[in-house]
Amino acid sequence: MIDSHQHFWKLADRGGAWPPLDLAAIYRDFEPADILPHLTQWGVQGTVLVQTLQTNAETGYMLNLADRHDFILGVVGWVDLKATNASAEIKRLATHPKLKGLRPMLQDLADDHWIDDASLELAIRAMLDCNLSFDALVKPQHLPALLRFAQRFPNLSIVIDHAAKPLIAAQKLQPWADDMRALAALPNVWCKLSGMLTEGGKFALAAGLAPYVEIVVNAFGPARLMWGSDWPVLNLVSDYAAWL
Repeated sequence: MIDSHQHFWKLADRGGAWPPLDLAAIYRDFEPADILPHLTQWGVQGTVLVQTLQTNAETGYMLNLADRHDFILGVVGWVDLKATNASAEIKRLATHPKLKGLRPMLQDLADDHWIDDASLELAIRAMLDCNLSFDALVKPQHLPALLRFAQRFPNLSIVIDHAAKPLIAAQKLQPWADDMRALAALPNVWCKLSGMLTEGGKFALAAGLAPYVEIVVNAFGPARLMWGSDWPVLNLVSDYAAWL
């Protein structure tokens, strides 16, 4: 079994970026030694380490960890995809065998349509040349633009993180459900079952999640779904064993 989505960080390297002090459960350093007991206990054979900062330095930090720890099977890093040197930076990073994908933090950008922009063309072509996937950190309002992006690049493997963070706490299915079905109709789009408990509020139980899980399972099928812990963010509401 593979955990498709987890994080490490050192607070000293984050320059005051998220997480804030009031999130006591995750306001500390998280490094490989912290997750290994969970992986060993549950027979998880490896993980994919995913970025949390929009910096080149963090991508370097993650690749360095991957060099030293065999259980880190892949890294999803970050590049400024609209920078003039984006293509060169992508090709440089892709020489590392454990770099598997890139993730712009779309949920944090002011423009919900940032991804639906022709200026991304050269960077995406470089990703395709290097056989990198695209992690889509999105919320429901980003899905129409993501659909147009996915249609424009049918050969790009796109992975929707956290099932696009549906409004589970509000028990609202639409228009998220229809938008996810439209994306699932494209063969180049995958989805992670991850991060859902932190969206659940008082509905962060099996019964509350069930309608959302059922939609993505029926839309994507098991071959295009992957499980991720979103550890240690998961610690805000639950723990590794409970989510697994």
